[in-house]
Amino acid sequence: MAGFADGYWWSNDGLRLHYRDYHADKDHQSRPPIICLPGLTRNARDFEALAERLAGQWRVICLEMRGRSESALAKDPMTYVPLTYVQDVERLLTDLALKRFVMIGTSLGGILTMIMAPTHKDRLAGAVINDIGPDIEARGLERIKEYVGVASNHPTWVHAARALAEAQADVYPDYTLEDWLGMAKRLYRLNSQGRVVLDYDMRIAEPLRLPGGEAGVDMWPVMSAFSSVPTLILRGELSDLMSDATAQKMKREIGAEAEVVTVSRVGHTPTFTEPETIAAVDRLLARVAERG
Repeated sequence: MAGFADGYWWSNDGLRLHYRDYHADKDHQSRPPIICLPGLTRNARDFEALAERLAGQWRVICLEMRGRSESALAKDPMTYVPLTYVQDVERLLTDLALKRFVMIGTSLGGILTMIMAPTHKDRLAGAVINDIGPDIEARGLERIKEYVGVASNHPTWVHAARALAEAQADVYPDYTLEDWLGMAKRLYRLNSQGRVVLDYDMRIAEPLRLPGGEAGVDMWPVMSAFSSVPTLILRGELSDLMSDATAQKMKREIGAEAEVVTVSRVGHTPTFTEPETIAAVDRLLARVAERG
């Protein structure tokens, strides 16, 4: 198993934020690092499999947004919004003096990648946008609003895993109990009372639940920022958040640099452990490596 170093940085409003840093070996340190941005309720552990597979060949930096896992909780829950998350990411890029980088964004992380692309297109060496697009399906959004910010706790990891299996069986229909246990370990933590609880601030849901809180800016114009960037658009075949039509339109808007991969028997979101996802990421990174 590849090791990582814990890193920390400070947000503009004084929060201590956390990331995992998987280092490249000395023969590959000239490659642009990979910045991994997780989904709404996720954290750095969501990229464990990807980071452990790529470590050594690439530097992989897995961020935890404010209010998640080891990153500090926001003082004001109204800062749990994409533009603030972008400011937090920008601060880390500055602190680490990263001139070029690959961005891998899952769901919310994909939204951040799209927001940042126009101002960083000369620094963006490659991009993976995982199961999110400018058009978000209403049924998927409603499902997310129903569960985000709803506290749950369990006496054991197996109880947590079985609860996940009951709630998300249609998202990962082929998962075994072992798979659900792995997901539970990524999503939950042990609290001081020995209970297994979700590893994020329940208040992240507050901006989403405001009237119009789900509305965003039109993201279609930013697709042109990826036109000269090797870009992978991932979509779960069973996704209720991203349609095939949206994925194909993104490819048309970006042009020849874009590849769309639909991951079979998976909903929102692919986990970077599926064979077709692994192969697609490797193709993308090969293109990045060739360009230097």
